Amino acid sequence: MDLLLFGPPGAGKGTQAKLLIEELGIPQLSTGDMMRAERASGSDLGKRFAEYMTQGLLVPDELVLELMEKVLSSDAAAKGAIFDGFPRTAPQAEALDAILAKLGRKIDRVVAIEVDLNVIIDRVTGRRVCKSCGQTYHLRYDPPPSDGVCTACGGEIYQRADDTEEKVRTRDSEYQAKTSAVLEHYDAKGVVVRIDGVGELPEVTDRIRAAIASK
Repeated sequence: MDLLLFGPPGAGKGTQAKLLIEELGIPQLSTGDMMRAERASGSDLGKRFAEYMTQGLLVPDELVLELMEKVLSSDAAAKGAIFDGFPRTAPQAEALDAILAKLGRKIDRVVAIEVDLNVIIDRVTGRRVCKSCGQTYHLRYDPPPSDGVCTACGGEIYQRADDTEEKVRTRDSEYQAKTSAVLEHYDAKGVVVRIDGVGELPEVTDRIRAAIASK
């Protein structure tokens, strides 16, 4: 199965993808993680990524798609993949469709996780992360230790620079202006299922399972 988890930044796509990896037996494909891994490998493609990433520039679509085709053609993704944060634009969606078609595949299901902006602001601005191991806390739902020391590894807990209301609103505006066209693209193919992304983590996961199973 090739599954696309769709929704605004902070909707919980990455968290849900990690929960589904083992259950579905397919990898999570996050373009950011993929590019960093390719860069660390020292490959020619990775060196081309570095030219942009070290300057803080956006990596061109053609390079991202080249990497996506490489990964999708690998044994690890032979049975499918969970796409997290990609595609972000309608042209990227069309290019991904073409790559999958060459492999005799297609996006089987798009699960659109719907969450109100005010809920996302609460989620993101309350988030705190360990600098060492990445353990995540939340000021309201899972408070970090008062001494600011991670319970998992003893590292320092901090708030990411991007986890502010201003940044959340900016990302949401960009999402509404550009990425929503991706949903329209897959709506036309009849593969989109919308779910409520608010609730306890297991509840949302169950809704995604039901969406995947629906025909």
